[in-house]
Amino acid sequence: MTYVDGFVVPVPKKNLAGYKKISRLCGKVWREHGALDYSEWVADDVKVGKWTSFPRSVKKKPNETVVFA
Repeated sequence: MTYVDGFVVPVPKKNLAGYKKISRLCGKVWREHGALDYSEWVADDVKVGKWTSFPRSVKKKPNETVVFA
């Protein structure tokens, strides 16, 4: 059996490079403490859903993107 822990976070587009830098460090630390793998996905074409969606869940602003990690 496998499972995934994940979180959704809004990231200002202008800070995406800094976010990626710190996320590489986080992935390394989590693997050192037992995580088998670490992946992230940055939204580039996720539409706001009618009732729910990743952008709605974090109240994404126009200058932000959504990251699922």
